[in-house]
Amino acid sequence: MDKLIIQEKLEALRKCMLRIEARRTKTADQLREDTDRQDIIALNLTRAVQLCVDIATCVIADSDEPAPQTMGQAFDVLARLGTIDDSLAGRMKAAVGFRNIAVHNYQAIDWDIVFAITYKGLEDFRDFARDIAALT
Repeated sequence: MDKLIIQEKLEALRKCMLRIEARRTKTADQLREDTDRQDIIALNLTRAVQLCVDIATCVIADSDEPAPQTMGQAFDVLARLGTIDDSLAGRMKAAVGFRNIAVHNYQAIDWDIVFAITYKGLEDFRDFARDIAALT
């Protein structure tokens, strides 16, 4: 496992979370009305998810586990390896679902959910970063 690459990705993840915290609104209505904040938050959330997937694949590459077939499966493998717990793996897989919606516009983004993520969902990224940092 290339610890330097993982540390750099963890730092980029931290910066994404700071941007989200700096741009989040006090209410979901405010977020729905501010397209610039929507863009900044959605972009940084998608980046955060992608960084977590990238980190997961770096960790998995040093294991005997086969490469995951999907982004979400990367978190299942980390749980199987004992790097993260099953609950966090499930939450990270849900984050991949949000990323897919935001990136591919499979359906309209629910800004109420995004608003909630900006306050409660960032803990999932922090938990993930803490568990990964324990490896380095």
